Amino acid sequence: MDIPNNLIINTLRNCSQTIYLVGGSVRDAILGRKTYDNDIIVIDEDAGTFAQKLAAALDAVYIPLDEENKIYRLVMKDKVNYIDITNPVEGNLTKDLLRRDFTINAIALNINTGETADITGGQSDLHNGIIRMVKPENFDDDPLRLLRAFRFESVLGFEIEEKTIKAIKARAEQISKPAVERINCEIMKLFEGKFTVKSLISMDDAGLLELIFPPLKDEKKVPPNTHHHLDLFHHSLEVVNQIQKLYEAAPEEIQKHLEQSDFGGTSRLAHLKLAGLLHDIGKFQTWTIEDNGRHRFIKHDDIGAKMADELLRKMHYSKKQIEYITKMIKLHIYPSSVIQAPNLSEKHYMRYIRRMENDVIDNIILAQADRLSARGEAITDEVLSDNINGLNKMLDYYLKIKDSLKPLPKLLDGKEVMEILNIKPSPELGKILDALKEAQISGDINTREEAIEFVTKLK
Repeated sequence: MDIPNNLIINTLRNCSQTIYLVGGSVRDAILGRKTYDNDIIVIDEDAGTFAQKLAAALDAVYIPLDEENKIYRLVMKDKVNYIDITNPVEGNLTKDLLRRDFTINAIALNINTGETADITGGQSDLHNGIIRMVKPENFDDDPLRLLRAFRFESVLGFEIEEKTIKAIKARAEQISKPAVERINCEIMKLFEGKFTVKSLISMDDAGLLELIFPPLKDEKKVPPNTHHHLDLFHHSLEVVNQIQKLYEAAPEEIQKHLEQSDFGGTSRLAHLKLAGLLHDIGKFQTWTIEDNGRHRFIKHDDIGAKMADELLRKMHYSKKQIEYITKMIKLHIYPSSVIQAPNLSEKHYMRYIRRMENDVIDNIILAQADRLSARGEAITDEVLSDNINGLNKMLDYYLKIKDSLKPLPKLLDGKEVMEILNIKPSPELGKILDALKEAQISGDINTREEAIEFVTKLK
């Protein structure tokens, strides 16, 4: 195969040591995919010594990742490309390749000769679109590999080989062993993939999905109803599917917005799809059936947001990630309620836009995906069309005016409110500030004088 041509590879070519490119960088080179992750094995020099020399040559940052196992990382000046450097397991390239997770990641490429070492059939599996374990016991070495199988399925669209699925299923409980930070990193990479739903279904079949997201177990108990043609669990999967479809069909402006990495290093789209999976987790707790047979889920959006907050905190998601995902869950019904307002006007649009701030596009996409995923007998073609068209009109309005929007001025801060009302910091103060912001968003208050009058009357 052809050796990738870039600064890193060209520098490695000039080294006297025997060096192999291995793992994901070889896999992606064969598939013609862009990669920023370069894993290399140095055969005839201590990896740490070599890494420091290479860092100097490339003007990169040298980071010892694991001194015991001699794993070192170089971060390039662009802070995007990086190189992981190690020596082969027990000083033997064959043993090293046999300790890897999947055959598609167990291909080594000699930097100088271009020869490949492929003892597990990885190139064949790449061409045939198969994810196959190297050995079952390699999962025991690092149980995170159980999850990585589904991440590759989501990103590449490959099929996981049957024996590999069985080996994962037999070890599903081991997914609790890796650090939660490593798990949520793999989860977000999985949600970046085009084939997320395919991998979520596979994860569920293997018994992993409920172990990572326990509330989904109760979702399976909620059956279809007049508004939903699918049971709640499969409705949630379909919402994820529809988000991906809406993204792919969207104009470039919307796609670029959803591709931004504003929280946690992965895209808004990945976070939105995770919110889509979890958007109805509050329904089981709020589920009632009325005498006429109607299923009700009152305040499931509020309950679901609180459940997601607790779950994501346990998984050590960042504050920004949690705020975004819980906001999407809490407000996933909101845009559809806005467009149903009597005498709908631009004032209704502006109130919604002010409240959602930079998340308007995301929230409307989620609402549309939710509507497209619920086609029970009560949801006629007319109901569906009116909802989607109404949401599109609000989205078009936002795209037209967003560049001219200016932040709302802060009319009063907390300290000023405490002085005006002669109160101390308290939950009451928070409620007053929230009410003031809401009145300002609604356009009922526009000046400092009006704000002072409003809080005085509120007290």
